[in-house]
Amino acid sequence: QVQLVESGGGLVQAGGSLRLSCAADGFIFRFRPMGWYRQPPGKQRELVAAVTSGGTTNYADSVKGRFTISRDNAKNTLYLQMNSLKPEDTAVYYCYADLIGHMNWGQGTQVTVSS
Repeated sequence: QVQLVESGGGLVQAGGSLRLSCAADGFIFRFRPMGWYRQPPGKQRELVAAVTSGGTTNYADSVKGRFTISRDNAKNTLYLQMNSLKPEDTAVYYCYADLIGHMNWGQGTQVTVSS
């Protein structure tokens, strides 16, 4: 059974930092593309960052230079380091695993950035 469990969200002031983690289980983590989406209040879910099994990354323009996605294949864990946070980064952040022909999602973790 595939499981993705996010942690690390919370309330932070603008300019602050948070690191999100996503613990994965139930599939061969190191072989699968992974990433983070977010859903701001009243808006659609949007891609934040993604990383391939080989470590290639891509980012939404809105977070380039501030967020860093990484993966620890030994720990089956995905990370999102978020620096210089802005109020517009407020959202529920979801980890995903791109399994063959199917996306699996975590339950989400709330990030709130106060101005």
